[in-house]
Amino acid sequence: MLYNKICFPKIFNNIAVVEAKRRKIVSLSVGYDLYLFLLLFILFVYVFATVTITNLRKVYFLFHFFMMLWPLCQFAVEVTRDSQLQLFYVNLSFLSLSLLGGGWLLLTMFLTGNTDGLGKKRLFLMFIPALTAATGVIINPFNLFVYPLQGDYINRAYGPWFWVVIAILLGYFFASLYFLIRALNSSKTLLTIKKQVKLTLWGIFVLTTFALSDLLLNVVLSKWLPIIPGLTSLGIFISALFFVIVIKRYNVFDLVSIAHEDVINTIPYGILVLDENESIIEVNKALRFFVDLKLGEHFDMEKFLGSVRVDGNSRGFLNHYNHKENTSAQIEIIIERDIAHHFILQVSPIVDSYLMQIGRTITFQDISQERYLVNEVNQQNKILQERNQSLDSIRNELSVANQKLKEMALTDSLTNCYNRRYLTQLLPHEVITNIQYRTPFSLILFDIDFFKAINDRYGHVVGDQVLYSTAQTVKHAIRSTDILTRYGGEEFMIYLPHTKRQLATQLAERVRFSVESNRILVEHEVEPVSITISMGIISIEDFDHEQEPDDLEGYLNQLFAAVDKALYQAKQNGRNRVECADLT
Repeated sequence: MLYNKICFPKIFNNIAVVEAKRRKIVSLSVGYDLYLFLLLFILFVYVFATVTITNLRKVYFLFHFFMMLWPLCQFAVEVTRDSQLQLFYVNLSFLSLSLLGGGWLLLTMFLTGNTDGLGKKRLFLMFIPALTAATGVIINPFNLFVYPLQGDYINRAYGPWFWVVIAILLGYFFASLYFLIRALNSSKTLLTIKKQVKLTLWGIFVLTTFALSDLLLNVVLSKWLPIIPGLTSLGIFISALFFVIVIKRYNVFDLVSIAHEDVINTIPYGILVLDENESIIEVNKALRFFVDLKLGEHFDMEKFLGSVRVDGNSRGFLNHYNHKENTSAQIEIIIERDIAHHFILQVSPIVDSYLMQIGRTITFQDISQERYLVNEVNQQNKILQERNQSLDSIRNELSVANQKLKEMALTDSLTNCYNRRYLTQLLPHEVITNIQYRTPFSLILFDIDFFKAINDRYGHVVGDQVLYSTAQTVKHAIRSTDILTRYGGEEFMIYLPHTKRQLATQLAERVRFSVESNRILVEHEVEPVSITISMGIISIEDFDHEQEPDDLEGYLNQLFAAVDKALYQAKQNGRNRVECADLT
């Protein structure tokens, strides 16, 4: 129980001391902790009487002993009136709790098989945090861990070292959780081990849940909530029950000696055991079904491989086998009996404590089903690959067709430049981006002077030729980043990104001069046709008062109206010229 007790020593002025709870609630918890201790002691005796002592068992008994100390010490604190004895029991209970964290981690490592290389040095390092926490609890310097309230330790307050102990216990909890979850997710972990790991996870979850609930309800919120006695003790008892279930149900303490007499005949692999003279001393039933071998016979590996089909480097395998190296080797073989059976033949040495080879174990893993499935998968993959190639071809054709349709939808078929639809799709995004990043841009609107007269004199075929030639001339005169669109009839618009008015005017003059210099040859006409264009410019470059428009469509209409006004001004002033307008 952690109730009636969380605040820092009086030397820490900014920490308030929690007042003691009523004696009646305390007295109720006394017998409660005693009963839980007796139950834990019964479990301890039960496990001790029903298993044989091994290293793993020693770890468990140490772990169980620490669990029993907590409720016992909590009981002793409540029934003792000597304040020094009370302090002793409080320190002993938290000493056991500190060491319980390290014991839990050690037991978890044993249960999950992570004790390889766990020597004395690493074991000591693993227990350093627990020992550090226990040392601070025992010494209690400057009352940094605990000090009495109202003259005894039944009502007590905790200092900063209490939270150090809690932090260390949480560290052990997460370390144990890591080993347990890794064992559950590992494909190498046996199913039986995974089942006992799941139960162990429940045990650690229950203990942690009850302990944290004790800390929260009886310490942090003790000012506002009534005391709930024995939460930590109850959590310890329930978690101990989980461990006893693991021990008895899965015989966890006898995993090393689970070798039954008939186990060799129940596994699906063929097993052949040879002594140092290559004499057969064991053949299981699975192997006798495919190979006629008898105990005591001499086994000749080279002769055996000659009687079956070998898929692999038989010479390299035999060299390894004849040299009797203390490493494993394998090769795939095919045994014909009614149907072909594929096996992975693996040879592993049997060595004594001096690493001297005293025999061999040869296993035959039947992979016929796997080979059949692989062949089927390869065949299906081949069919799928052919279908995918066909689908890729169709997809490419559709992609090209879609691209052409897209270009047709956004391109003027007569002049091969973008149409007005493309411009109305492009400009909203461009305008918003330019205003956001204060990037200048310009629009040029131009049309062909006296285009109606050209149509009336030469006809619409020549008029179309003039439109096409003019568009191509303008394309060559503008930059690669500028976008030319046919705005309608003989009108064209050019969008110039990153362009101020001065540069836009220069570009417009270059375009105007290029069109004026262009001579369009017309069939059945002696003289080439020469045209001019009138141009209007609107530039957005001063962003001091420019803000993102609320009505984007209205803003674009303002731009179009302004540039159209500049074009009209150019026509009024004599055509074949450039005029600029401001956005009003």
